[in-house]
Amino acid sequence: MRYIIVCLMGLLAAGCGNKYSSLSDEIIDRPNHWDVPKPRHGKLTEKEMDMARIAWKYFENNFQESTGLVNAVNNYPSVTWWDAASYLAGMTSALELGIIEKEEFDRRLIRFLTTLNTMQLFKGELPNKAYNTQTAAMVDYGNQPGEIGYSALDLGRLLIWLHIIKNRYPEYATGVDSAVLRWNFCNVVDENGTMFGALLEKDKPVQYLQEGRLGYEEYAAKGFQLWGFDTTQASMPEPYSTINLYGYDIPYDTRDPRKLKAHSYVVTESFVLDGIEMGWDLTSDKTPHDANYSNDWMAEFALQIYRVQEARYENTGIITARTEHQLAGAPYFVYDTIYTDGYAWNTISEVGEYLPQYAAVAVKGAMGIWALWDTEYTDLVFDHISNLYDREKGFYEGIFENGTGLINTFTSNNNGITLEILLYKQEGKLLTYLDNPPVSLWDKALESPFGYEGQCLPRKTLNKK
Repeated sequence: MRYIIVCLMGLLAAGCGNKYSSLSDEIIDRPNHWDVPKPRHGKLTEKEMDMARIAWKYFENNFQESTGLVNAVNNYPSVTWWDAASYLAGMTSALELGIIEKEEFDRRLIRFLTTLNTMQLFKGELPNKAYNTQTAAMVDYGNQPGEIGYSALDLGRLLIWLHIIKNRYPEYATGVDSAVLRWNFCNVVDENGTMFGALLEKDKPVQYLQEGRLGYEEYAAKGFQLWGFDTTQASMPEPYSTINLYGYDIPYDTRDPRKLKAHSYVVTESFVLDGIEMGWDLTSDKTPHDANYSNDWMAEFALQIYRVQEARYENTGIITARTEHQLAGAPYFVYDTIYTDGYAWNTISEVGEYLPQYAAVAVKGAMGIWALWDTEYTDLVFDHISNLYDREKGFYEGIFENGTGLINTFTSNNNGITLEILLYKQEGKLLTYLDNPPVSLWDKALESPFGYEGQCLPRKTLNKK
């Protein structure tokens, strides 16, 4: 995520349980939605394979040979770790779907891991929020040199994909582990399992601020869990409540943005990614893909978020698949929500400016609900977005709801997520495990009380087992 959700821990209790919604809680009719549609599964059709090849075009165009990184936005040489994880997802999908050969995958991944193992870290702790893709230098969001802090949410998504890579391709396990063992975790996850990001502003000391709201927070926490960290606090859905829209109880984070300066966005992306990558399973659940979702509340929340978008279409005729998305001009990025700040279908900028003209059907959101729920509505959504591409650039970000055309921009996140969704359709959940994994460099580091002192590796957790 390019825009970081932060707040002060000391104010959390004040926000818990507060309802600031201006909408009525009165329930007139709750649909019976317990017939859960099945996910789509099977070999990709010719059209779907064509879509995958088009999405990969983005990564052909924006790959930087000097660093192995890929631009987050077309022709703009900057990247965050959320976007870099989407590139890893796209690269893995391209290999598994037969779009690229292993030789190209190896060349790209070796360059990527070399950079990850040699680049400077923010204050020597963790990867900075953004890097120049041509030089691997730390930059701010304007791509100017400088340290600005780190994002726990972005690093959580990166950790998920590094874990997927080392399990799918064990020949790279040591390279992946070496990169993560450079990191210092002392300030990113505390003893209660709360995640913190770092913020550095001019002439101020570094601030470590709680990061994450319902959906994004629990998804990113799974990244740290996969590497052995206790994320108890971050993995709990509380504090949350629900708002009833079209009869569906939509969960939202009740921490108050007026007090904590952090908006709570109900969007599709985080719930879809959890389903695609981890099958809505707990990280302790290493079973193959199935319809038994051990992280049951996450699966249920995701279903509600899908169903309410279908219901909005049925009640208004507006095809709906909402999530965060990029724009071609200022403010360049919006949270296109189902619910935020007390309002349904609220499209806002990072600073909370109301921007309904940018409400859109996002390709990655549409593809996500299409893959996870096989219904007539998601067939319609797929038909609406499946041709929104430029064969030479990849998929557009989306199409505006108000009929004013395409979002004329191309991103790593949109094309990478599109690719991983297509791979999910063919293979099921993407986090897989080796039957007899060898002891890894990471395992050895956690088992020994010596070495890596002062980096707060999760040794105590392992010792309890």
